Amino acid sequence: MAVQSSIITRDIDKIAGPTGNLYESVVVISKRARQIAVNIKEELNNKLAEFATTVDNLEEVFENREQIEISKFYERMPKPTTTATEEFLEGKLNHRFRGEGEAEEKQA
Repeated sequence: MAVQSSIITRDIDKIAGPTGNLYESVVVISKRARQIAVNIKEELNNKLAEFATTVDNLEEVFENREQIEISKFYERMPKPTTTATEEFLEGKLNHRFRGEGEAEEKQA
């Protein structure tokens, strides 16, 4: 059984292209990945909060199955860094660095 690799080789020039600097591109991608991760974590916690109980009962086994299915769904989702990199390479992200607009205003 062949396992699909989650590692994708990326062209550094394509990543550096939109900003002109590889490290700036990595910062933009990492900030977007962090946003995605926070959103996914909040969504998962909200769904799992529905199952939170302080009373042990016979239905607990069934509820655990539902929790496991929800958790497995989120584990199968693409990683936030992969999603953010794809968005960046497709040009779906708008970015600017602090001070850019201020420097332009001072020159005008």
